[in-house]
Amino acid sequence: MQNTTIGAGTLRQDARVIGLVGLAHGTSHFYHLILAALFPWLKPAFGLSYAQLGLLMTVFFVVSGVGQALAGFVVDRVGARRVLFFGMAMLGVSALVLSAADSYMALMAGALLAGVGNSIFHPADYTLLNQRVSPARLAHGFSVHGISGNLGWAASPLFMTTVAALASWRTALACAAVLPFAVLAILYFNRHALRPNPPDHAAAQQQGGAGTLAFLRLPSVWMCFAFFFLTAVALGGIQAFSTIGLEQLYGISRELATSSYTAYMLASAGGMVVGGFLGAGSMQHDRTIAIAFALAAAMALLLGAAVVPGWLALPLMAAIGFFSGVAGPSRDLMIRAAAPKGATGRVYGVVYSGLDTGLSVGPVLFGAAMDAGHPGWVFAGVALFQALAIGTAVGVGGSTRAVRLKNA
Repeated sequence: MQNTTIGAGTLRQDARVIGLVGLAHGTSHFYHLILAALFPWLKPAFGLSYAQLGLLMTVFFVVSGVGQALAGFVVDRVGARRVLFFGMAMLGVSALVLSAADSYMALMAGALLAGVGNSIFHPADYTLLNQRVSPARLAHGFSVHGISGNLGWAASPLFMTTVAALASWRTALACAAVLPFAVLAILYFNRHALRPNPPDHAAAQQQGGAGTLAFLRLPSVWMCFAFFFLTAVALGGIQAFSTIGLEQLYGISRELATSSYTAYMLASAGGMVVGGFLGAGSMQHDRTIAIAFALAAAMALLLGAAVVPGWLALPLMAAIGFFSGVAGPSRDLMIRAAAPKGATGRVYGVVYSGLDTGLSVGPVLFGAAMDAGHPGWVFAGVALFQALAIGTAVGVGGSTRAVRLKNA
């Protein structure tokens, strides 16, 4: 049931595809934070409450999550390249709408359009990588894909706040619109490298006669969805509350707490590089994930227990990020192995909608722990959800191995 790559390319061809898809993915993650970075300007400009500002992000992720599941079907039907071009254009349009907004509803419309644009990237990106990159280099392609997303997250707040401080929030959004249109031009001029494989209609007919929805009957698909949901809940807690949680737990400065989160992100990127090599040399992807998340969860528990000196907050956060990053490429290879032939876009679309769902739940759940005065529960919760994710990864791996043995 594992997908095959048609027309394995040379190192230069593979690097070109990986670079183009990574550039697109980094742009997507850049747009995750263009509104959040401008909250200090948007709040007084429109007289909004924090709840109203938060609702803009909720709309973005809900639309993205629902759209992601649907986008996978479109990718498998019309090809990933067209869908990728559409999503990139929608991001640019959304920033232009936001820059011209004169009311809260206009901001809401811009957030909705950004969610639509963001929804297509995972099914389109992973379909292109699976189709156009040689199997021997695919793990490294997934590694670069994850790193580019982290870089987008890191660059967005810095860029948006700098431009807003020097000019205005409207100028920042207008400048942000340039990025996806520029990337779209690069993708278009390199469109031959991103040419999709033709839809595999024969493969769809082999899935028990149920056509395009047959993959939804596979337990491994829903275990993959659960895996992404659980890991995203943990990520949402770290992104939203690790900085303030460390301040309260250890009495450290905001600068050190913020640096600890930065260390988490940078170490996560480094872990993805290592994970790419581990994934390329192994078929036991679930075991790599289990070991990496077990170590990350142990570090999170130690951090949440507040039994170590405050200066260890930074290296412990870096360790959590590193081990979480190591699991990234093996995670994507695990999903690839579980996807039926001809259903790559649909599977990645449904599975990755769990990411947006988890990111919308995590901040609310961990925010309740913070409101209750228990910052240590944030890190304990991160450990809990990572431990639960291990169970789903092992379940997917066992199911995939059973199918492989049956078809051998």
